[in-house]
Amino acid sequence: MFRRSRVALGLCAAIAVAGCSHGGKRPTADLAASRVTTIGVNSYLWRATLDALSFMPLLQTDSNGGVVVTDWYVNPQLPTERMKVTVSILDQDLRADAVRVAALREVNRGGQWVSAPVAAATTQKLEDIILTKARDLRRGSVTG
Repeated sequence: MFRRSRVALGLCAAIAVAGCSHGGKRPTADLAASRVTTIGVNSYLWRATLDALSFMPLLQTDSNGGVVVTDWYVNPQLPTERMKVTVSILDQDLRADAVRVAALREVNRGGQWVSAPVAAATTQKLEDIILTKARDLRRGSVTG
């Protein structure tokens, strides 16, 4: 699955680069238009999501529906805790309310994984990281 998500990321990048070709003429339309229909969701949010979650094993990616689901990830520095994340891209526009993150957390107690609460700040921080990366990608495509 992880290799397939890398291929999807490469494909998204290739689509974005191909879409920026303008034969030396200055385009009149914004190169980084917020509406993207090639993959079903905003390509900047999609690529930013894959980049932000690249350290976690991916379980499912759906570029048409805008959903990325990770498998359980155990931080090597905290082996008694694991996280699983689902990111949903809700719109074709690059907007703050177009991305939602849900997370599950479990802690190991006596060899058994037990559900534990996730701090609201954790999902908010991941949403902010994705949005910042998406905006950086958009800025890069306008100047590049």
